Amino acid sequence: MSYLTESLKIEILMMIGYGDRARTQCEVVRLFRETLPDLPPLNQGTISKIEAQYREMGHVRKVPSKRQAVVDDDTKLNLLLALEENPITPARQLARDSNLNHKIVLIILKYEKKYPYKMQAVQELLEDDPDRRLEFCDLLMTCIDQNQLSLAVAVQWIVFSDEATFTLNEHVNRQHCRYWAEENPHWMRELHTQRPQKTNMWAGIIQDRIVGPFFFDDTLNGARYLRLLQHELMPVL
Repeated sequence: MSYLTESLKIEILMMIGYGDRARTQCEVVRLFRETLPDLPPLNQGTISKIEAQYREMGHVRKVPSKRQAVVDDDTKLNLLLALEENPITPARQLARDSNLNHKIVLIILKYEKKYPYKMQAVQELLEDDPDRRLEFCDLLMTCIDQNQLSLAVAVQWIVFSDEATFTLNEHVNRQHCRYWAEENPHWMRELHTQRPQKTNMWAGIIQDRIVGPFFFDDTLNGARYLRLLQHELMPVL
């Protein structure tokens, strides 16, 4: 009960008494109601908790819970500085380095408005890729400026394409898998082989048409991409 201050708890202990003069919990409830009629009534469960805390700890001060555990400012600052230096440090590693409970670290990060974001896989760009893009834009703008090609026609004949790799051995993300049981069932599933089965797919869009998809057992390198353009894409256009 929030209204029970430390002094009130001490007074309740005095009402309980000790030895031959100890009162029962019912008697303490009645005495509390008669002595302090303006306060909410006391129940036997609260009396038991106060008495148990005094016997175990020797005091009746408020004990912070794990969620309310006090972390000094220096420890908190060091934790945030470590995260600032390496933002991809796992929370459990931060907890070990700071000698804190993992849940306490999560509470601190949430209070400081730090949120976990998942990494996104994107296409790797080579060093000269930006230059190639600029060269293509310059060539396209030159053709338009010299009236060799209108912007509308140029945009219509741009092929927007992408490729993807599909594995055939049921790749599983273990983060989405949980096995609920009273004991560890040592749940296993064979996922990878030394020769993983996979296939690559390429597809594109030009104007209002879908080109493909085309499938390849091998990696789509420059030579295979050229053959794709010459023998698959050009006949469609």
